[in-house]
Amino acid sequence: MSQSTANHTVTVSGWAAHDSSGKLTPYTFKRRENGVKDVTIKILYCGICHTDLHYAKNEWGITMYPVVPGHEIVGVITKVGSDVKGFKEGDRVGVGCLAASCLECQHCKTHQENYCESLQFVYNGIFWDGSITYGGYSQILVADYRYVVHIPERLAMDAAAPLLCAGITVFSPLKEHDLVESGGKKIGVVGLGGLGHIAVKFGKAFGHHVTVISSSPSKEAEAKERLGADDFILSSDPQQLQAAKRSLDFILDTVSAEHPLFPLLELLKVKGTLFLVGAPDKPLQLPAFPLIFGKRSVKGGIIGGIKETQEMLNVCAKYNITSDIELITPNQINHAMDRLANSDVRYRFVIDIASTSNN
Repeated sequence: MSQSTANHTVTVSGWAAHDSSGKLTPYTFKRRENGVKDVTIKILYCGICHTDLHYAKNEWGITMYPVVPGHEIVGVITKVGSDVKGFKEGDRVGVGCLAASCLECQHCKTHQENYCESLQFVYNGIFWDGSITYGGYSQILVADYRYVVHIPERLAMDAAAPLLCAGITVFSPLKEHDLVESGGKKIGVVGLGGLGHIAVKFGKAFGHHVTVISSSPSKEAEAKERLGADDFILSSDPQQLQAAKRSLDFILDTVSAEHPLFPLLELLKVKGTLFLVGAPDKPLQLPAFPLIFGKRSVKGGIIGGIKETQEMLNVCAKYNITSDIELITPNQINHAMDRLANSDVRYRFVIDIASTSNN
């Protein structure tokens, strides 16, 4: 692997972290020429995911510095390769976490590229040509069209950016459990952050009774008044937990910090499912008794395939669902990262790349 190859001739300005301090600074690097299956995208907006913070600070021990984060990317196509299908110059498009996969395994052939063993991410990954991938904290992206999606005209591009990661991450398990096209279930959402608030919007749009479960009492007003949640459970209150015992069909757990699973499992009905999409850095304790006495399931998943991501965006356009964002300029990235580390954002930072291209 290498930072670039002889084919990397396009000079690009971006913002990169160079060490575990996580501080991002302006960075100039090379992207590959637009190939026959590539599209070149002028990046307009890029969301800041908590994963970006983990990589910038090497908190998972796998960062290849310098790292240019960003996998919630939206922009406009400026160049199209000769073998590209379904895209043209001027199209509003998005790129999420995926940059490459094997294209041959059962997962790739069934539109589940996100579970391919050869999956490579849009940053801190290794592309087919052996080069290290750089993400959306930059002005231009060259992407294989098979990992690109259309942004519906109805969606504001800045607020649509987080859908490329946060949105698809919570949509995919809802779809898998038949909660998108059929309503009437009682679902719980653990955590009211970048993922959780979109999950609440989905749940209400799809006709479900939505309960937010949080350790922060202040989130109750936000959940009910701002997002329309039906109920709220304070996870540190034994009485509230007891009152809601065996009341939920499905719980989507978006929390990335260490937390107990026992109280959540007890909230599920018999045969209910707890689905994990958060990624705590320490192992979670999985108690046996609430599983075996309730015939409950615990599952997990990451993002979704490209076909499902496009479906999710189309559904968002139908219901006019986007992320609640705070728009920032690149010179505010480090401050935003500090705030993100302290959970001080409602609910997603998005970088306005285009308006400050000379910053």
